[in-house]
Amino acid sequence: MKFNPYVFRKYDIRGIVEEDFSDIFVNALGKSFGTKVKRIGIKEIAISGDVRLSTNNLKDNFIEGALSTGVDIIDLGILPTPTNYYSMWKLDVKACVQVTGSHNPSNMNGFKFSVNKNAFFGDEIQNLKNMIEVEDFEKGNATLVKHNILDDYIEMIVKKIKIHRRMNLVMDCGNATACVAAPEIFNQLNVNLKNIYSDIDPTFPNHHPDPSDEKNLKEIISILKAGQFDAGLAFDGDADRIGIIDNEGNLVFPDQLMALMLPEILKKGDNIVFDVKCSKTLEDEILRLGGNPIIWKTGHSFIKQKMKEISCKFAGEMSGHIFIGDNYYGFDDGIYVGAKFIEILSKQNIKLSDLVAQLPKYFSTPEIRIECVSDKEKFRINDEISEFYKNNYDCLDIDGVRISFPNGWGLVRASNTQPVLVCRFEGDSEEKMNEIKNSVLKKLISLGDIKIPDHV
Repeated sequence: MKFNPYVFRKYDIRGIVEEDFSDIFVNALGKSFGTKVKRIGIKEIAISGDVRLSTNNLKDNFIEGALSTGVDIIDLGILPTPTNYYSMWKLDVKACVQVTGSHNPSNMNGFKFSVNKNAFFGDEIQNLKNMIEVEDFEKGNATLVKHNILDDYIEMIVKKIKIHRRMNLVMDCGNATACVAAPEIFNQLNVNLKNIYSDIDPTFPNHHPDPSDEKNLKEIISILKAGQFDAGLAFDGDADRIGIIDNEGNLVFPDQLMALMLPEILKKGDNIVFDVKCSKTLEDEILRLGGNPIIWKTGHSFIKQKMKEISCKFAGEMSGHIFIGDNYYGFDDGIYVGAKFIEILSKQNIKLSDLVAQLPKYFSTPEIRIECVSDKEKFRINDEISEFYKNNYDCLDIDGVRISFPNGWGLVRASNTQPVLVCRFEGDSEEKMNEIKNSVLKKLISLGDIKIPDHV
């Protein structure tokens, strides 16, 4: 069978629907995953999907393939990705699949897998590709049942959260999958809620569902700037990531959000994991509160794996994936994180903007994405700049290279999904930040054919 091998990414399977996901290929993908889990003794798979126009057809073809291997299927319908994860605990199912394009353009879609309450990624995903290439599939008879877990998920979160004062909130679900759960949860929490873009529309007519990009938050920021609300919440396409906006309309970066949640969650001696893109603000707060800061690789699968390895109950990354294992399940759930943060905020009679202002102050660039002509060139440049800085500076090289300078740091890492180098720079003054940024970018330019964004 002919298929595009590049849809098999590090964390998931992702591609352009019309080009990469033929009915035959998706059927074979279902056969490969069904075969994989059957061979390790798993007898059923729970599957759900996001609101995209292509999702139901992809889900149906995947189900048909998986059933043919003799593995039973529980179809959970349209759900946020974290609700899919929740089914592993609520239904005691050992394998889950979420059909989702997450925050990618509407012509794309993909598949996220979980097995035995762990992320399924890396070599395991590549093994599915190998099975399809040689058509190494089990055969058998199986049953398909439909199940509604959404009401259980909503009830579970509402029971875990207590709001201590009347909160005025704006919520932007981006016409995406959060629409099926988030408004109902916050209404039951008895907050004063203004919803925008809370009706499902798979074409995403108002903005792309990606709160990590400020251009997608124009309306919610405008509403908050009027000064009548305590905070704003925005979700990505499958609701596993969260964006928080303060009462003045300023984006609260995910590392700042984590820092603000620490006093409620961190106990002395706790390990706290965060990715290489996070600010020193977060590290400072972890140390101040008696925790152990642990910098790790970017990627929700890597973070979840590290959490299990070191018994960590709180972790996050700059993309907005935040993981709470303290009275929760340890997976990335934008809706629960949003609700938990509003609970924490409701305990304090202080504006969110003032809380952010109290955090240790550093000057950081946003994430800078530098295009390369190919993946091969991306990796070559990444290797060369890593080697240069490791020979001349104190560096952390678990994911690209994070260079320590006397007054700040710089990061260069290869994207796991695109021919792009990802950079971020931070200094203890704006002058030092720009000095670090300009020095590293100058070195990058000397190493190859790259495209520096105009706004940098």
